[in-house]
Amino acid sequence: MKFTWYIAGKYFWSKKRESRFLSFIKIMAIGGVAIGSAGLLIALSIVHGFKSTINEKIVGFAPHVTVNTFMNDPLLRADTLQTYLADFEGVEEVQPVVLGQVMIQSAGDVSGMLIKGVPESGDVTQLRDYVVQGTYDLSLQQSGLPGIIIGQDLARTIDAEIGDKITVFALEGLPTPFNTPEIEQFTLTGIYQTGIDRFDDNFALTTSQPVRDLFGYNPQYASSMEINVTDEDQIVPVYSRIRDATQFPYVTESIYQRYRNIFAWIDLQEETIPLVISVMVIVAAFNLIGTVLMMVLERVKDIGILKTIGAKSRAVRQIFLLEGIFVAISGLVTGIVISLLFYWLQVTYQIIPLSEENYYMSYAPVEPHLLDFIIVGVVTLLLCALASWLPARIAAQTDPVKVLTFGK
Repeated sequence: MKFTWYIAGKYFWSKKRESRFLSFIKIMAIGGVAIGSAGLLIALSIVHGFKSTINEKIVGFAPHVTVNTFMNDPLLRADTLQTYLADFEGVEEVQPVVLGQVMIQSAGDVSGMLIKGVPESGDVTQLRDYVVQGTYDLSLQQSGLPGIIIGQDLARTIDAEIGDKITVFALEGLPTPFNTPEIEQFTLTGIYQTGIDRFDDNFALTTSQPVRDLFGYNPQYASSMEINVTDEDQIVPVYSRIRDATQFPYVTESIYQRYRNIFAWIDLQEETIPLVISVMVIVAAFNLIGTVLMMVLERVKDIGILKTIGAKSRAVRQIFLLEGIFVAISGLVTGIVISLLFYWLQVTYQIIPLSEENYYMSYAPVEPHLLDFIIVGVVTLLLCALASWLPARIAAQTDPVKVLTFGK
């Protein structure tokens, strides 16, 4: 073992009574690095958790790509367009859907909503994964009525429960004796919850035919084409290919465009929060300047003795630089342990609850990434080494003659 490492280690682990104040300063420096690195790692894991959770909810609830007409007029030959779109590379499934604004009524109350009719073969989205009451069943029920699924907030608004009869009204223009609404009835078979208000409080899903009857659509008509891709990472490339191949009056839109405000909110958090929290690491690192400088002043006589017996300035500088790095490593390891402990507590006990109305989830999700630990670790050690270099350089320039004659 090189003597510089040996002496730096002895200084770092020193527990002499006369060094109690220095030990306190050292512990505070370790604590600062630990809190800064733990805070940054926790913030990064929460931001990643937010992004993954919300992405999963939106991508699971909504189609990856949609094709509509420019003025939202019906697609007249939906079957032909469906066959055409299904041939694009990367497309997994295409379905024609019928959409429209309606009024929904139960025995409790009435509310406005968007109703979506999908083929009886099933929906391309993963809405079934979010059903919290009842079942995902759109088929004809024992009541003789088709099944319908609505969001939890909407069910609460109209005071509807599983098995209730639901009445839906569709009306174009102002109601008059000559313009009466079309009416369809359904049996409530499922209630879903995504945690996102715009999904849970104004959306219902059923099969296409009752919705076609509501709006007077021909069997070959559809409001929109919904497309899912085989790989979520290929949503943008597939969208671009379809957009370039479909001409007016068709309008192609990706899920990232449709819900751009939510994705922009996530990106803003991912960009700003780590930058703000990283200031803690920078402050903690540069606090080492004072800590290592105190070590130098406390051991100034030791420096004089080392130089007298032949130690070079480079070796003295290395001793105190190593001591600063030892402090940084201790703080970094402690910070990593704290962040992992937080991850376990949050996953197990959800110690940080959230308002689902504002954050789209009931508790803060955490998703630690190995790359974050590597980057935070490397950056923290580099900053701490940089902060330790200045006082270590001062120690290396100490004149042994002045030190040994000090006070005489």
